[in-house]
Amino acid sequence: MEPKRAELYVYGAEILCPSCVNLPSSKETFEWLEAAVSRKYPNQPFGIKYVDIHNPPEDESVKHFASRVIEEDMFYPIVLLDGNIIGEGNPRLKTIYSELEKYGYKAG
Repeated sequence: MEPKRAELYVYGAEILCPSCVNLPSSKETFEWLEAAVSRKYPNQPFGIKYVDIHNPPEDESVKHFASRVIEEDMFYPIVLLDGNIIGEGNPRLKTIYSELEKYGYKAG
C-alpha cells in the first residue's frame, strides 16, 4: 500500500529566535530535514516547504500560522505535518520519523 503523501512545513525566520542562539538556522533545519527524510524513506512521496514567518506566501492558512508563531512567541523553526506541530525549536528526527510512519512510511 502506498503511504499517504505527507506535507511538511518548516516555519522559521532568517534571524534565530532568542532562545535558539546555538542551534542551526531555520533554513539549515529545513535543508537538513529534507535530506534526512529523503534518505530514510527513499522513493516515498512527501512535500516539504519552508515558510519565512515574516514573509509568508499568500495561502491563508499558511499566513495565519506564520502570524501565530510571531504572536505566541513560539520557538522556531516549527515543523508542521498536515497542520499538527511535530517539532519546535530543535526538532527531533525520531519524533518526525514516528509521525511519518503513522502515514505508512517505511524506512528504506
